[in-house]
Amino acid sequence: MVDSNACIAWRLFNLNWIPIAAMGGVLLLAVAWGFTIEPVAFAIPAAIAVALAMTAYLYAFAKADRADPKLIFPLGTIAQLLLVATIMGPLTYVVGAANWPLQDRALLAIDRALGMDPELIARYVNDRDWLATLLLRGYGLIKWPLLGIPIVLTLTSRLVRLQLFVFAFSLALIVTVAISAFMPAIGTYYGLNIAPSQFPSLDASLYAAQLRDILALREGSLRHLELFKLTGIVSFPSFHAASAVLYMWALWPVRGIGGLAVALNLLMIAATPVIGAHYMIDVFGGVALAAISILVGKYFLDSLAPSSMAHAAQPPPALLPALE
Repeated sequence: MVDSNACIAWRLFNLNWIPIAAMGGVLLLAVAWGFTIEPVAFAIPAAIAVALAMTAYLYAFAKADRADPKLIFPLGTIAQLLLVATIMGPLTYVVGAANWPLQDRALLAIDRALGMDPELIARYVNDRDWLATLLLRGYGLIKWPLLGIPIVLTLTSRLVRLQLFVFAFSLALIVTVAISAFMPAIGTYYGLNIAPSQFPSLDASLYAAQLRDILALREGSLRHLELFKLTGIVSFPSFHAASAVLYMWALWPVRGIGGLAVALNLLMIAATPVIGAHYMIDVFGGVALAAISILVGKYFLDSLAPSSMAHAAQPPPALLPALE
């Protein structure tokens, strides 16, 4: 593992710990501020992530220049993504407690100005049971790519792309959470002032959960966070939409998988306004944020690549000295 692509990927992999550490630091401040986190539920995924990361590093140290990147990068990258998800879930609740004015009216007004009324969209889907079922399945696709992408991109030797994906994913999530602190919203049903029961074919359980938690956060009664009970409470920008774009970009070059990834993630984007009760401007914002995060990642790579190539040109005695 001493070729130039592996060198660049390894440097990116190590640098990707920086935003993760920053996320963890902010979460610690939140705990000091008055939030509490149920320790067992948080410790389980965190311990799994640490174990995977340690395995990757120990293997890299032990094998040195004979280390196989197809073992190091899936383990290490899955560890990073798992930590990102574990930390940022509670952080969405922390920023939700900032109690800035709700922006549902503004977001609804933008949607209507664009000619896309959420009520008309919901009624259209509600009248077609097959479509409501399909979108419900599509909305749940956000989790599995976090496991599949590291494996697929490593097996196809797209190591740099994998690390750029982790960088862009982390950046997009950080910016999403930061924006949501100043642009809080509950969702389309709340903005329209209608009951979800008017759309019996649509699963409104996610909306009901976010309505419950957002109101509890804003009134101060919710300060104890249980990881496995958290729901998505971020409206603008939509991280479902951002994730879908990032997943499509990551897998697009992989023959036989790229086209399927596009189809499935377009389905997830289509499901976001209906199942997630997002405004259309949320979706547009998420798509734009993902595109910007990818561009920032590529710019960062361009600034990093020359020094990494210089390291690669020197014959290293071992993996880590060569890649650090």
